[in-house]
Amino acid sequence: MALPFVIWLIIFKYIPIAGWTMAFQDYKPQLGIFEQEWVGLKHFKELFNEPMFYRALENTLGMGVLGLVFGTLTAILFALFLNELRFMALKKWTQTISYLPHFVSWVIVANIVITMLSTDGFINNFLVSIGILDQPINFMAKPEMFWGIVTAADVWKETGWNAIIYLAAMAGVDPQLYEAAKVDGASRFRQMWHITLPSIRSVIIVLLILNIGNLINIGFEKQMLLGNNIVYEKSIVIDLYALDYGIGMFRYSFGTAIGIFKSVVSVILILICNSFAKRLGEGRVF
Repeated sequence: MALPFVIWLIIFKYIPIAGWTMAFQDYKPQLGIFEQEWVGLKHFKELFNEPMFYRALENTLGMGVLGLVFGTLTAILFALFLNELRFMALKKWTQTISYLPHFVSWVIVANIVITMLSTDGFINNFLVSIGILDQPINFMAKPEMFWGIVTAADVWKETGWNAIIYLAAMAGVDPQLYEAAKVDGASRFRQMWHITLPSIRSVIIVLLILNIGNLINIGFEKQMLLGNNIVYEKSIVIDLYALDYGIGMFRYSFGTAIGIFKSVVSVILILICNSFAKRLGEGRVF
């Protein structure tokens, strides 16, 4: 049963690794594989000498950390909320509605966010009506707010979907533990704190390790769609940098070098976090 997925993994994940050789060549599409000029680490040296690369790296790590922290916390809190609901119809309805945004394209989400944050949008009108703002402000033209806007949009879109695994882990907690806690007079908050969260701690650790490994792989769709020329220095991330300065400028070898850098950093992060979890005796990936 696993064979089709193994074949898919080999074809689409392992065979393309052969393309990494492009990072060590001055790749020209019109030439054959064995006709390319080998240049060693030339493109990696260029990468580490580019000031914009470090700006993109800073933005990637900044938005990645914000997304990891707030995304994990909101998913766990939302799963706890759903787990405490006793009306099954309401629980299923709420859960269904919450993970629907996951299937909505970032093109649509970006349009919703831009519309709501425009000077005549709902957010500005609401803040002005309650006296927080004297006059509307253009949120999308504030570079210092860009990270927060992207993080908020991502949390809204993915919280319901990310909560599914935590909710499934909570469903496996022994009900007798809750009954014993009730006998001892524990409130529902105490039951969540002393029973539910410790019971799913290993799941939380494993997901954190996997998410930290993808810290630098946050994509570029939301940054490209929500960004503009005014906030460009805060919106450019590694993937967008590879697109603009690599493929966009026909520097295929340079773009491949960026991809290799991302992969190496991701593996290192996973190994460090997995080793740390292993020392703590908590759940780990391997």
